[in-house]
Amino acid sequence: MEEFSKPQYKVDVLKVEIPVNMKFVSGTKSFKGQEAYSKEKAKELYRATAAATTLPFIYLSAGVSEDEFRESLELATESGVSYNGVLCGRATWKDAIPVYAKSGTKALEDWLSDRGVQNIKELNKVLEAGAKAWK
Repeated sequence: MEEFSKPQYKVDVLKVEIPVNMKFVSGTKSFKGQEAYSKEKAKELYRATAAATTLPFIYLSAGVSEDEFRESLELATESGVSYNGVLCGRATWKDAIPVYAKSGTKALEDWLSDRGVQNIKELNKVLEAGAKAWK
């Protein structure tokens, strides 16, 4: 983040990964049993990466589950990080792939119209609580 914030790159907005793998953050719902970070250490990493830039930045979902992505954004908010939004796709719709494979186009469309919309609404609630406009 620090490097690409330098003026010579002429970057307006940084697209960045979540600074921790939530599966290894103890004390979270996403935790899978092997600790790499305590929740407090994870918050420190969020703050340290955010402090590396004065540019606006958005978090990428990196294809994790929608629950894990929302939890990672909630942790950013708990950390006091002023992120500016998200760029996500797979986190909101990837669970529809098996539906399509098993039941076809209509089932996929139904899933997207129901669960897919619900995923976006739930993500929007998290963003309303934590993301900050940069203008």
